[in-house]
Amino acid sequence: MARTVNCVYLKKEADGLDFQLYPGELGKRIFDNISKEAWGLWQKKQTMLINEKKLNMMNVDDRKLLEEQMVAFLFEGQEVQIEGYVPPAEDE
Repeated sequence: MARTVNCVYLKKEADGLDFQLYPGELGKRIFDNISKEAWGLWQKKQTMLINEKKLNMMNVDDRKLLEEQMVAFLFEGQEVQIEGYVPPAEDE
């Protein structure tokens, strides 16, 4: 049986992650409150953000920026601003 969570991003019950994908307390918070679907949406945004801003994951400041954006996206409902990206219309 699939594990379900009350996803704070999607605001509904949905399939939870299979295991903790991010370390520490934030990772536990994600595991307990974010669905597979929402995590997949974040991964797409994360990839675009890394490429657009040419982030280096070996750089502590770049990792911190990415983590801040992740928290804002998943838990605060903020959209990640990526230059040149136009999100699809709601009715598409």
